[in-house]
Amino acid sequence: MNLAAKIYPKVASRRESLDAGIEPINTRAKIVDAALDTFARKGYHDTKLDEIADASGTSKGAIYFHFPNKEKLFLGLVDEFANLLERRVVDEIDVAPVGMQRVEIALRTCLNTFAKYRRAAKVLLVQAVGLGAAFEDARTIVNDRFARLIGRYLQEAVEQGQINPINVPVISLAWMGAIYALIIRWVTTNEPSPDEILDALVPALLRSVGYVER
Repeated sequence: MNLAAKIYPKVASRRESLDAGIEPINTRAKIVDAALDTFARKGYHDTKLDEIADASGTSKGAIYFHFPNKEKLFLGLVDEFANLLERRVVDEIDVAPVGMQRVEIALRTCLNTFAKYRRAAKVLLVQAVGLGAAFEDARTIVNDRFARLIGRYLQEAVEQGQINPINVPVISLAWMGAIYALIIRWVTTNEPSPDEILDALVPALLRSVGYVER
């Protein structure tokens, strides 16, 4: 399932109309999916809204109905992918015991989600670089958001006595930096593979705080 379908599931009972009689929630999903593909292939500056409209089978008017301009569309993709990533992590750790098991699950889910949604990862981590303050602020917010999420589980592990006291904010940010660096390398060079990253990085990060997987 693509990212747009994951974020905007079909709602059979709801029929709201644009001027062409298209259901807005499905139109938005088509625009999101086409935008992800086009931004990932061409980058932000070389992408035109006409291209996204053609690729989505909609129109510029439909795009403007949901997003006021290209910048807001791009930033919307970043925010929606972050929401999806957070939901997947929270859903996966809900049934896990408090402590390092949650930390490990959060790391693996984060990496697996980036691997599954490669286009979104490329838009967030590669295409958004150097696009100005609004884009850098959005990337920083996403980074801090997930560092805090992992940090919460690390703090639980400290309180449970599973690892020694650490500087949780610094460690969480360092871990996100390592994850981002490897995902960026993968989406730009195809190496190392997502499986290699998971198998090597997760145990290394856990060992860095004195925890050995059991």
